[in-house]
Amino acid sequence: MKSTFLKRVTKRSAMRTAKGAGSLIGNRVVNRVAKRVGAAGLALMTTLSLVACGSASQADVVGPKIRIGIKFDQPGISVEQSGTYSGFAVDTARYVAEKLGYAPKQIVFKQVTSAQRESLLQNGTVDMIVDTYTITKDRQKVVDFAGPYFVAGQDLLIRKTEKSQITSPRDLANKKVCSATGSTSAKIVQDYFPKTTQLMLLNGYSECLTALLSGTVDAVTTDDLILATLAAAKADSSLMVVGHPFTEESYGIGVKKGSAVLVEKINEALKSYVSSGAWQRAIDKATKGTGYKPNPEFNPPTKFDARPSEQIARF
Repeated sequence: MKSTFLKRVTKRSAMRTAKGAGSLIGNRVVNRVAKRVGAAGLALMTTLSLVACGSASQADVVGPKIRIGIKFDQPGISVEQSGTYSGFAVDTARYVAEKLGYAPKQIVFKQVTSAQRESLLQNGTVDMIVDTYTITKDRQKVVDFAGPYFVAGQDLLIRKTEKSQITSPRDLANKKVCSATGSTSAKIVQDYFPKTTQLMLLNGYSECLTALLSGTVDAVTTDDLILATLAAAKADSSLMVVGHPFTEESYGIGVKKGSAVLVEKINEALKSYVSSGAWQRAIDKATKGTGYKPNPEFNPPTKFDARPSEQIARF
């Protein structure tokens, strides 16, 4: 059976195609009022809604919300400041939600951590997650993915004073490295880094960055895009990304398991996101001033087949 969320998306997509966005707003108003005033009132409201079509502002839009999970502490990617949300993942989420038929006022961003994502989708707390969420075979057992919408690579963030001592994960023997609990980056450390590497797990990468700046750890490891935007946001010239990514990380949009129709609709939205130029504008804005350039071999994505990233490190 379709989930309530998928039914809403399907209905919205059909209504938008048939009558346009203005008509969609009118129909929502008519349906609600019809239950209260009956057939006679419905005729009057139908006339009024048709007159109003095309003139409603965002503030007038009411109805079901779409709940999207993001991290709140990743500058350039997804960050919350005084109730305002910005970053590449946020722009991606808004574009997809609009294509699914939701107005900006209907988007509700929910904070997630790496360790929470699967459970929040499974219990219905969020409808989708757009959160540097790497597509893996293990995760595909419990959630469905659309995308990818970006392909990154795991790298190291270090203090510049140690750039000659740390050039790859091999150099982290007997050193401390920080990553986020529940992340694929942490698993790579456990599986491929020297056995004597000491892994510190924290809730988010901003916390890891603090640990690096204080000297508590020798490096932070996660995807290069995250590291570059974190360092740039701190405007701290004492840090640097090593610049030799050793994995391939395909970011997908996670939804509840069994949502094949929704996945197809999101993929159609992502195709439009890329072809319209909106993807390029969003990534340029997110990485401005960082010196970071997405790998042109994989970006922007051209295949939206949710191919899982190989959890293999090459260095």
